[in-house]
Amino acid sequence: MNTEQIQYIKSQFKGIKPEQLEQLASLCPLYRDWNGKINVISRKDIDNIFVHHILHSLAIAKIINFKDNTSILDVGTGGGFPGIPLAIMFPNARFHLIDRIAKKIKVVNAIKDALQLDNVVAEQLPCEEDKEQYEFIVSRAVTNLNDFMKMTKNKVTNKCNNELKNGILYLKGEDVCQELIGFKGKYTLYNVRDLFDYEFFDTKRILYIPQCK
Repeated sequence: MNTEQIQYIKSQFKGIKPEQLEQLASLCPLYRDWNGKINVISRKDIDNIFVHHILHSLAIAKIINFKDNTSILDVGTGGGFPGIPLAIMFPNARFHLIDRIAKKIKVVNAIKDALQLDNVVAEQLPCEEDKEQYEFIVSRAVTNLNDFMKMTKNKVTNKCNNELKNGILYLKGEDVCQELIGFKGKYTLYNVRDLFDYEFFDTKRILYIPQCK
């Protein structure tokens, strides 16, 4: 990240610590290096990693402040988004990052180790095979909403400790509005452009679906 981007993060997250800023700044060169070996980010998109990947992931941190020991599952994490930036932002929360593709998890583990993120476990695992329960499930446009709800069924615990009730925080595009037609559960839709002043986010949404009974 350049100086302007670091200053933007500081302005958006007032309590962020210098070591967290350093870790976030380290993501750019780490991903550039690994992306040259294993393609986890589109090569035409790697120059936009700060806005398109890091900041996009941190949009979730604008609507919830995960308490210590909160358990979070990142489904289909790919190269580690949104899980890695969120794990940096919430070092005392517990993150489980899963993906079906081994080479992607290899990159996630390398990034995790380089940044010494002790609050992250990354594993090659289909979501359906994970038998644990979590307070929150996060993800970034892995599949359509109906399939995602089936994949994550019964994976959210009823024990709530955060201000926001346990549930799903799903980063999606404008297509989510169409997918929500006929959806019978409760939900809240956040416009990411309301959180970050970048044109890229004009079409980006965070879908929050509470799952606590």
